[in-house]
Amino acid sequence: MAQGSVIHVAPEQSTYAVCVLGTETQLDVYSSAPTGYTSFSINASPGVVVDVGHSRPAKKNSTGSSKWSLDPSLEVSLRMRAASSSTGDQKVQISYYGPKTNPVQALLYVTGVEISLSADIARTGKVKPAGAKKGQRTWTWGPHGQGAILLVNCDRDKPKSSTMDCKDDEVVDSKDLEDMSLVTLSTNTPRDFFAKHQLLLHVAKSEMDKVRVFHASRESSSAIPSPATDLVTDLVLASAEASPPPEAGGKQVSRYRAVLGPEQPCHPLELPGGQHSTDFYVEGLAFPDVNFPGLVSLTVSLLDTANPELPESLLFQDSVIFRVAPWIMTPNTQPPEEVYVCRMLENVDFLKSVTALAKEAKCKLTIPSKEQSNDDRWMQDEIEIGYIQAPHKTLPVVFDSPRNRGLKDFPIKCLLGPDFGYVTRGPDTGEVTTFDSFGNLEVSPPVTVGRKKYPLGRILIGSGGYPSKESQEMHQAVQDFLSAQQVQAPVKLYSDWLFVGHVDEFLSFVPAPKKGFRLLLASPRACYALLEEQLKGGHGEAALFEGIKKKNQKIKDILSDKKLRDQNSYVEKCIDWNREVLKRELGLSERDIVDIPQLFKLQEENSGILKAEAYFPNMVNMLVLGKHLGIPKPFGPIINGQCCLEEKVRSLLEPLGLHCTFIDDFYAYHVRHGEVHCGTNVRRQPFSFKWWNMVP
Repeated sequence: MAQGSVIHVAPEQSTYAVCVLGTETQLDVYSSAPTGYTSFSINASPGVVVDVGHSRPAKKNSTGSSKWSLDPSLEVSLRMRAASSSTGDQKVQISYYGPKTNPVQALLYVTGVEISLSADIARTGKVKPAGAKKGQRTWTWGPHGQGAILLVNCDRDKPKSSTMDCKDDEVVDSKDLEDMSLVTLSTNTPRDFFAKHQLLLHVAKSEMDKVRVFHASRESSSAIPSPATDLVTDLVLASAEASPPPEAGGKQVSRYRAVLGPEQPCHPLELPGGQHSTDFYVEGLAFPDVNFPGLVSLTVSLLDTANPELPESLLFQDSVIFRVAPWIMTPNTQPPEEVYVCRMLENVDFLKSVTALAKEAKCKLTIPSKEQSNDDRWMQDEIEIGYIQAPHKTLPVVFDSPRNRGLKDFPIKCLLGPDFGYVTRGPDTGEVTTFDSFGNLEVSPPVTVGRKKYPLGRILIGSGGYPSKESQEMHQAVQDFLSAQQVQAPVKLYSDWLFVGHVDEFLSFVPAPKKGFRLLLASPRACYALLEEQLKGGHGEAALFEGIKKKNQKIKDILSDKKLRDQNSYVEKCIDWNREVLKRELGLSERDIVDIPQLFKLQEENSGILKAEAYFPNMVNMLVLGKHLGIPKPFGPIINGQCCLEEKVRSLLEPLGLHCTFIDDFYAYHVRHGEVHCGTNVRRQPFSFKWWNMVP
């Protein structure tokens, strides 16, 4: 976006003005006309293009130049063809015609200058001159949208630092620059131009705590900048200069100085005349949130300082608008890259099974030390790993939940590092509930709902469903953060009926042909149908939990237990409610849903309220690594040498091209109110779809 001022001329006098290349400067001809004069003509130097409204000339004068009637609606504008080599080297002559024989003339001496900010507004990974392009007043979404993108510099490239790079105002490590967006200020002026003019770089005071700008000392004064600079290459070249040899005593001196940021909304630029290209590197300091829509405007202003007795006046502005890249979750359907699981005294066999599954899926496996996990096994509840992306850079970012139990230091001490970012939200004070754990935070694969596309899927969170004295919700700070990212519009599901209260207790997604995925829902109805089928087949004596619990549960006893059936009827109603919400909000039909047989039982919370938990290991709470599924081993009735629950699940999922591995998590996780998914976490490959190409 570029904006200039209006030029007023005076009859029989000389006026001096500055016009910036790429802009149309308005020339006020009408109000400057002498009284009684009715028409005018304009002659200009070859370096000036004059446009006069849309009306036709009244008549041609004898010299061949055009003559126009003076009309208040007539617009006259000037454009410069090139920058001036000296002050006032281009001339515009306005001749007014009226009662006297000779016209009255006004002379305008124009200095053409180039002042433009360039950034990757086309989102190609290349910096192109942005000066004065139309449509830059707003940042626009979609494949044909435009506007630059900014990453929150939330990783830690400095090994000795205790926090994220965006928390300090230094560029010490060369990798730091690669997380920033390049902005280039191009100037071409007469040599003495800045003796009477001043350039300011600035952001709005309301945005100064959302962004920091570093000034690069490297300048190019002789070479003309190319029309398109590869952003990645330029950042790498700049990185090579970011870590100069240390001073005596071993302290490094950065070539980059913070000129804008918190408490620094404005910076005067000291530039020589002539042709110059000055680089700035911009880092985001804050993600979009409830009070920050994510937009930041970086502006350069040209001031007239010719008269020291008067305040400076504003002549021109050019801006680059950035949108801070959102934090994006990845669904189960994205290829897995790294699996996280804790080592405990009682999960040795579980760990072996997860290790084998990760190897089969060709995933890296990370096991925190006992000191890092601090006797906390619920890896899923502590973190959610997503990513942020700009055209020139993508990096994973861990979202740290506010639960803050044994694993509370793991994301900062073990994940935050070079090209691995960190973000968190939650209460500064006050109680954190089970709803704030990230087993209660999932995301669907890409979906289309009617005509509305969600190419990055939709976030799913569990809630109380309706307000009551006992109902609970995910903390509002977390909800606000998720909604503010805009690209994965959240859907609230009803999960307060569960003992732990997490959405991963009744749903999961797996990759599948055609639509790309299937939604798995825990289903008491499907489980009862399976058990009744086995009873009719003469297997009523077959029992659950053989070899795992002293007290087995025979099929015939489960089917005759009215209390248990009533409890599961209640659970089915709760799941059916969510089923309809998911069908509506994700655009699903019944053929997109697979019912996984599962029974629940109700038990009292500390408050005395009955809540549901899995009767046997909850198979929907699985680890999805591409086509390889790590499913909680249900210890179902053994019929013809096979667990009928496992066989049923295989029959449902293996035709989809999936491989089912049943993992014993009974004593390490199940009896502690969790399963395989609760005890693991996965970093996945980012979407190939670029978030800026969607329309929220």
